[in-house]
Amino acid sequence: MIPADFDAALDSALGSLAEGPVGVAVSGGGDSMALMLMAADWARRTGRPVLAATVDHGLRAEAVEEAAFVGETAEGLGVPHEVLRWTGWDGQGNLQDQARQARYRLLADWAGRHGLRAVLLAHTIDDQAETLLMRLARGAGVDGLSAIAPRFDRHGATFLRPLLQARREELRSYLRQRGQDWVEDPSNDDPSFDRVKARQALAGLAPLGIDPDRLSLVAENMTQAREALNWAAQRFARDHVQMLAGDLIVARDAFLDLPEELSRRVLVAALRWISGAGYAPRRAEVAHFLQAARDGRGATLQGCRMMVRKGGLHLFREYEAVKELSCDPAEDWDGRWALSGPETEGVQIAALGEAGLAMCPDWRDSGRPAAAVMADPAIWCQDRLVAAPLAGLAEGWQAKLGQGRDEFVNAL
Repeated sequence: MIPADFDAALDSALGSLAEGPVGVAVSGGGDSMALMLMAADWARRTGRPVLAATVDHGLRAEAVEEAAFVGETAEGLGVPHEVLRWTGWDGQGNLQDQARQARYRLLADWAGRHGLRAVLLAHTIDDQAETLLMRLARGAGVDGLSAIAPRFDRHGATFLRPLLQARREELRSYLRQRGQDWVEDPSNDDPSFDRVKARQALAGLAPLGIDPDRLSLVAENMTQAREALNWAAQRFARDHVQMLAGDLIVARDAFLDLPEELSRRVLVAALRWISGAGYAPRRAEVAHFLQAARDGRGATLQGCRMMVRKGGLHLFREYEAVKELSCDPAEDWDGRWALSGPETEGVQIAALGEAGLAMCPDWRDSGRPAAAVMADPAIWCQDRLVAAPLAGLAEGWQAKLGQGRDEFVNAL
């Protein structure tokens, strides 16, 4: 794709969205500046409102000036612009990962405040190639080597990548033709970052014919393999996985007959569905968990617990992962349980726990182990148990899995 084809690419990307405003994330770099100019042209052509936002991570003094530069350019294009500032870095952990997660949270919040149908991101085919190389270095499997998603949802917002077939240099050529400057982030030349190393490695691989276009093709091939594996895993789940009050019961004999990649895929999907985690656990951790299933032993991983009982692998939320959680009845507890019932002053939703379990004489009727029921949501008024709808003490209350968590097979 060349930049002149952007209108068609954007029309295709936005074709399934309802009418309304669209956002674009702009750092000031060449890729995102080109995207903002193209989005502004598209807005004038279609009459659809476009807004822009710049995330300032507060890590470089130059970021303030760069955000101001984006704002001035946006104003000249008739695009409303907003600066989103992150102040959460405490000097601990993986800076790049935390900054990336914060960026998506800030952009999703911005999208929600303005009713944006989607937020456009300026990832290119060069980003695709660099990501593939970095994941190869980490020993990634089929999922990790698959193509970057052109569309995904995160924190309640939809994100689109309409430039995944564009080359970075094409976009800079487009900016030069438009007479538009852009910002060069000095970290793009810092060899201490893995992405910069990957970028430099690509230049050395070019004589072998390994370039962004070829690596993008490989990523697309891996995407097709992933889709085939997910199809097979979903068929297995329909036949051999039972949902029970937010738990999953996997037929053990059928599970053990699966090829290892499929059993790993089903297990990872089950853990993420139960825990709500936005990422898969490490491959080595999953391997230990799988071995426990083969050996008939219990195990815990990613805030979930597994017990082998009645010919099945019973997977459920680990009580330790939720024992400190509490929220108002109007909120989803643990990100997945919606509770409703009689209006009662001063109640909170919290885990049932051992003390609450002792107050539910009919909890065994659920057919679930005590450890699973303890991790269920219950309605408390200080230390008094008001209701525990999943443990046989409804008292007019109901507990339902929220949207997107109601059917496990959809996770595959």
